[in-house]
Amino acid sequence: MDYEKQSGVKTSSTNHDATDISLHSSDQQQYRSSKIQNNLSSSSSNTSYTDTRKKYQRFIDSFKPIDLEDDGIDVSDLTPTEKSNLATSRHPLARRLKSRHLQMIAIGGSIGTVVGSGYALSQGGPGSLLLGYIIVGFVLLMVIYALGEMSVQWSNTSGSFNGHFTRLIDPSWGYTLSLMYYVSWAVSYPSELIAAAMTIQYWNDSINPAAWVAIIWVFCSSINLFGVKGYGESEFFLSIIKIISVIGFIILGIIITCGYGKQGYLGGKYWHPAIANEEMGSFTTFKGFAAVFISSAFAFGGIELVALAAAESENPKISLPRATKSTFWRLLLFYVLTAVIIGCLVPYSNDELLTGEGIAASPFVIAVNLAGIKVIPHIMNAVIIISVISVGSSSVYGSSRTLASMASQGLIFSWFGYVDREGRPLVAIVLTSLIGLLGFLVVNKNEEEVFTWFFSVCSLSAFFTWFMISVCHIRFRLALSKQGRGTDEIIFKSPFGMIGSYSAMAILLFIIAVVIWVGIMPIGETGADVTTFFQNCLSLPLLLIIWAAHKTYTKTWNHLWVKLENVDLDTGRREVNLEVLRQELAEEREALSKKPIWYKVYRFLC
Repeated sequence: MDYEKQSGVKTSSTNHDATDISLHSSDQQQYRSSKIQNNLSSSSSNTSYTDTRKKYQRFIDSFKPIDLEDDGIDVSDLTPTEKSNLATSRHPLARRLKSRHLQMIAIGGSIGTVVGSGYALSQGGPGSLLLGYIIVGFVLLMVIYALGEMSVQWSNTSGSFNGHFTRLIDPSWGYTLSLMYYVSWAVSYPSELIAAAMTIQYWNDSINPAAWVAIIWVFCSSINLFGVKGYGESEFFLSIIKIISVIGFIILGIIITCGYGKQGYLGGKYWHPAIANEEMGSFTTFKGFAAVFISSAFAFGGIELVALAAAESENPKISLPRATKSTFWRLLLFYVLTAVIIGCLVPYSNDELLTGEGIAASPFVIAVNLAGIKVIPHIMNAVIIISVISVGSSSVYGSSRTLASMASQGLIFSWFGYVDREGRPLVAIVLTSLIGLLGFLVVNKNEEEVFTWFFSVCSLSAFFTWFMISVCHIRFRLALSKQGRGTDEIIFKSPFGMIGSYSAMAILLFIIAVVIWVGIMPIGETGADVTTFFQNCLSLPLLLIIWAAHKTYTKTWNHLWVKLENVDLDTGRREVNLEVLRQELAEEREALSKKPIWYKVYRFLC
C-alpha cells in the first residue's frame, strides 16, 4: 500500500513555489506559513502496487508506525508555535468519517438531559431548569458555530480546538486546556462503566457488577481499535437508537401531561405556585438556579466532540457545517423541549429526585411509575445502557485524539502520539483504556467518594474550554484584520460573528462566578464549606497551577500570547490556493442570494 500517498504528507524537497497562496509582500509570517502549506499540499508519488501479503500479515503490519518520510521542509527558523502548527497539520490520522458519521457524533450525549436532569430539577425547580438550559444552550450555540468556523478553516489540524489554543493564544494555554480536556474524558470513561454496571443490576443484582464492567470495557476499547471508521459506525447506529428513544420519551411525556395514567390531567400545574410550592412556584432560590449550571456542564459536555473528528472526516468543508448547523435543532429538541416536558411531569419537591438511585432518580421514570405504566422503566434502562456504551466509546475516542494531538504539537512526549498505518493513535487508546480499569472500583464501598474527587479535577473545565474557544475565534478574526486579510477567505462563517463569541464569554464568566459562589456557600449550608468548594471548583486552581508550571518549565514568561501579526493562518488548510477559494466562495454566496427566502432560512438552520 502506498502509505505516503494515504497520509498525504510526502512532498518534494525541490518544490519551493509559493505562488498558490495569495501573499502580502510585507507580511513575512504569511509567506513562511504559505511556503510550509504549499510543501504539505504537494502531491506525493503516484506509484502503487498490488498488496500480496496474507491477511494475518496485513493485520500485524497495520499496527506498525506509519512511515512519514522527510518532507524536505526547513524548520530551523520556525518558532515553537509554528512548529506545532506544522506538526498537527501533518498528523496522519485516517480520514474515513462521512457526513452521516459526523451528524450522529454531534448528537451523542444528548440523552443525558433526559436521565440526569433529576438533581437539577430538585435543586432549582422547573423554571430554573428551563432557564438554565436556555442560557447554556445559547452559549453552546455561539461556541459551536465559532468552533465550526475554525475547524473547517484548518480541517487538516489534528485535535481541532486543542490545536487552536496553541495556534491562536499560546502553547502554555494549549498544554493546560488540552490536558484538562483529556482528563475530563479519561475520568468519564470508568465512571460510565460503573454507571452501566449499576444500571444492569436493575434487572439482576446477583451478578458481581465488576463482571459487567469488564464486558463493557472490552467492548468500548475494542470499538476504538477498529479505527475511526469503527467508532463512527458504532456511534451512528447507537445514536439512531438514542434519537428514537428521546423522541419517544418526549411524546410519552406529552401524553402523560395531557391526562394519560393514574394522575389524570397534569398540564402546567407543577409550574404553579399554589401546587409546586406556595412561596416559590417554578423557582426555588438563586442558589438552586446556579446549581442547574453545574448539572448543565455534564449534560451539555461533549457537544464539541464533532469538531474533534473534523481532521478524520472525508470532506469537512461539507459535513462539518451541516453538523454544526444541526446544533440548533439538537439544543431545541434534546434540551429545551425536554426541560419543559420534565417540568410538567414531576414536582421538584418529589423525594425520589434526590433519594432515588440510578434510573429511579430520572424524572421520566418517576412520572411513568406515578402514571402506572409498567414496561417503560425497562425500556429506559436499556436506553441508558446503550447511551452509556456510546459515551464510554466517545470517552476513549475524545481522550485518545486529544492526547495524540498534544504529542504532535510537542507538548508531551512524542511516543504518546504513536499512530499506526490504519491511523489509530494506539498508545493514547491503550493509556485511556488502562484508566478505564478504574471502573473496577465499583466493588469498593467508597467508589462514589473517589469519583466525586476525580470529577472535581474537571468540574469547571467544560466552561473553561468553551470560554477559550470563544477567545480563539475572536483572535482568529482579529488576526485576519491585522494581517490585511478579509473574511472573504473564511470557508464557513459563524452567522453570529465576533458578537456571538463576546456574548458567550460574558455569560460564561457569569456562570463560572455563580458556580464558585455556590461552591463556597453550598445550598442548605449557613457558612462556607471547604470540601464542597474543592469538589466543585478544584479545576480552577489546577488550571492556573498547570499553566504557570508550563510557563516556568518552558521559560516563556516573556511570551504570554501569540501576537496577532504572527498568528499562522494558513498551515493546516486543505484548500491551498486562496484566490481560487475566494472565487468559489463568492460564487456560492452569489448563487445563494438568488434563492427564495425559504431556502435561505433552510440553509441557515440546516
